[in-house]
Amino acid sequence: MEKSHLLSDRVLSMEESATLKMTQTARDLKSKGVDVISLSVGEPDFDTPDFIKKAALKALEEGYTKYTPVPGLPELRKAIVEKFKRDNDLHFEESQIVVSNGAKQSIANICLSLLNPGDEVIILAPFWVSYTEIVKLAEGVPVIVYAGIEQDFKPTAGQIEAAITDKTKILLFSSPSNPTGAAYSEKELEAIADMMAKYPNIHIVADEIYEYINFSGKNKSIGSFPQVADQTITVNGFSKGFSMTGWRLGYIGAPKEIAAACTKIQGQITSGATSFGQKAAVEALANPNHPDILAMKQAFLNRRDLVITLLSAIPGIKVNEPEGAFYIFPEVNSFFGKSYNGQTIHNADDFCMYLLNEAHVAAVSGEPFGAPNCLRISYAASDEILKEAIERIAKACHQLS
Repeated sequence: MEKSHLLSDRVLSMEESATLKMTQTARDLKSKGVDVISLSVGEPDFDTPDFIKKAALKALEEGYTKYTPVPGLPELRKAIVEKFKRDNDLHFEESQIVVSNGAKQSIANICLSLLNPGDEVIILAPFWVSYTEIVKLAEGVPVIVYAGIEQDFKPTAGQIEAAITDKTKILLFSSPSNPTGAAYSEKELEAIADMMAKYPNIHIVADEIYEYINFSGKNKSIGSFPQVADQTITVNGFSKGFSMTGWRLGYIGAPKEIAAACTKIQGQITSGATSFGQKAAVEALANPNHPDILAMKQAFLNRRDLVITLLSAIPGIKVNEPEGAFYIFPEVNSFFGKSYNGQTIHNADDFCMYLLNEAHVAAVSGEPFGAPNCLRISYAASDEILKEAIERIAKACHQLS
């Protein structure tokens, strides 16, 4: 028997994370002595602020080293309730909060709790690469609704409604978005809420992990619209806005029945998140406007403007102005069909490998994000590194003919 036959159909049909794959490919090349600049990783380049780390150290000294309740420490769930009310006009009880080992686990818990085989999940594209694979893992069917750069990558309420069938169970999207940085306006979200209110049996899963990296003002939560409050599950976490990627802490606010189901799922897979990390998370939520947090946001805004300016100067690259996160998602299909040194660019995958091998810059193809004409560039790097990377990209693009 071949070894592949020993594995489940579930794992054989699952795609490897494209972002993690490119990051590892860049690391492997760098380990061989190649000067690779990686703009593929989806994490802030800043360290976790000291006030959060000190809270974790204090918790360790106080003995917070044991198991926690599966849905989270009571003090953290209380802090999340207060945060939702303060920042998002969302009103939950502590029993509606579930803390997980990252927002990725939160989304997996939701899909495993709600989906039966064949249930459809409308995913707004471009989308985070793990959405489709998590849905398929839960035996659901991804239904992709796409908007291009001319719409700032934001599908409309009309587009979403056209995709609804009697099998639709979930609408899943992020705002601000990974990979595009697009953030839905209050008016745009209200239109989606008004439409979704006609379908009360479909749940909205709103991924707001980039909430604090929003350059257009305060982030609006779709769950704050009363017409869809009871059908919305809001996902958030600490990785992006607080630069706590390695802490693995995410959370949801959900209808009680769904929160209980997610707790049940999590109780059989990982149990509760790390105890001292949760204590530090309480401190983080109490200080969203800490100078260290605001400084990170300002740095990302400055970098966004820098990268837009530099990329816009490269003939053939088309960019828009994202309103959040730390990504630029340029359209690069004008290079398809061009060649250099025997290498022909057929698609975004080829273009990314060309940039890696020729310019030694790692970006991620838009293909796994549902946008085959684009690529994702993370600007979670210093100004100097970004300038050097885009100079290399420009040179590589000029070589193609």
